[in-house]
Amino acid sequence: MRNKAGEEAYFQDSNIVWLENDESKVLNKYLFYFYQIAKWHVSDGGVIKRLYNDNIKKTLIAVPYPEDPQKSLEEQDRIVAILDKFDTLTTSFNEGLPREIELREKQYAWYRDQLLNFSKPDEGTA
Repeated sequence: MRNKAGEEAYFQDSNIVWLENDESKVLNKYLFYFYQIAKWHVSDGGVIKRLYNDNIKKTLIAVPYPEDPQKSLEEQDRIVAILDKFDTLTTSFNEGLPREIELREKQYAWYRDQLLNFSKPDEGTA
């Protein structure tokens, strides 16, 4: 990285981990999903549990067809597509469904009010 003056600089942040990945073996997006379910061996002993680069490097990544890199990448891509679609659907449920419920509740209230707010008959005709 370079700082504002354009000089090489190193920044340390214990909350950010940078990984280099060989995508001829494991797709980045596959790795992204895999790391979400990985069983991490975090460092314990302080107030905050920490996950260090060594913990990540030692984690074994389950890949389909490890003996056939091309088939493995194709299967990883298929898995990623399914998980992306599922992620989109669940996001839609979290965002779109509450909005749809709100709109249907307003529609129901409008129809209810229209049905229940009819004009009263004149006293002379009743």
